[in-house]
Amino acid sequence: MALRNYEIVMVFSLSKGDEAVEKLKTKFTDLIAKNGTLGEIEEWGKKKLAYEINYETEGYYVLINFQSEESFPAELDRVINITDGVLRSLIVAKGE
Repeated sequence: MALRNYEIVMVFSLSKGDEAVEKLKTKFTDLIAKNGTLGEIEEWGKKKLAYEINYETEGYYVLINFQSEESFPAELDRVINITDGVLRSLIVAKGE
């Protein structure tokens, strides 16, 4: 099966501290690496949110590029949605 290019932007909650953010980053980079090929990781760091999410006004932004089979992003999205500490995420298939 052919691999496709994707990128994901995740916004992590800062309410549980920097250690919790590191654990979330590690969890998702490991999951992506296990199911595909991990590409460039850009840490945008702490940024003010455009609007309040769950009473929080700041989040920690991470952008990850990766390659995987077409079925994996749906599973990744499912895991993100059941994980505490992720405020928002967006997975995009990049054009070839």
